Formats: sequence, C-alpha cells, structure tokens
Amino acid sequence: MSQYNKLRRRRKPRNVRKDANYAQKQFVRGIFLLVTVTLLIIFIFGNHGLLQLYRLKSERENIQNYISELRQDRETLKVEKNRLENDLEYIEKLAREKFRMVKKGEKIFKVIRPDSIP
Repeated sequence: MSQYNKLRRRRKPRNVRKDANYAQKQFVRGIFLLVTVTLLIIFIFGNHGLLQLYRLKSERENIQNYISELRQDRETLKVEKNRLENDLEYIEKLAREKFRMVKKGEKIFKVIRPDSIP
C-alpha cells in the first residue's frame, strides 16, 4: 500500500476549498451586479429610456398645443374670408379704418392727441 500512497491524489484542505467557493460566488455576484447596474443605466438614460420618453411627451404636448392654436387661427381666417366675400358693411368698415377711404362729400377730421405734439 505504501507505493499507492504516493500516487494518491492529494486534496486541498477544506478551508482552501471553502475560500475558493466563496471567491467564486462573490465573482458571480459582482458580475450580476455589474450587468444589473448597466441595464438600469441604459433603461433610464438610453435612447429609448425613461428620460427620452418624458422629453418626447412634453414635446408632443407642445406640438398639440401649437396645432390647436393653428386650428383656431384657421377658423378665424375662415370667418374673416366669409365676411369679406359676403358682408358689404364689413368691407366698407375696413376700407374706412385701414385705408382711410371716404365717400363723396364726407370730411375727415384728424384728431391730434396732446401727448403726441412735440
């Protein structure tokens, strides 16, 4: 038997094996933690992350508000167009106010405010 004792595989002490297992577990935990943190950073700050989502929502809201303002302007212009095409009194009023036109025989009086005199 003594000749076989030399060929026998020597085992590491139990303490060394436990330390190796513990180090291996710590390494796996570290890798898992690193991957988890990386995925969280990408989820929050990435191109399709939460911050980008909030930016796009606010931009969309601004665009929707702008579109509603444009729709209101369009409706106002439609009413103005209709009045210009059909309402002779409105056309006359605009001609008098904007272009200072008068009918024959009318006189224009220009009122000068005291604060505009040099």
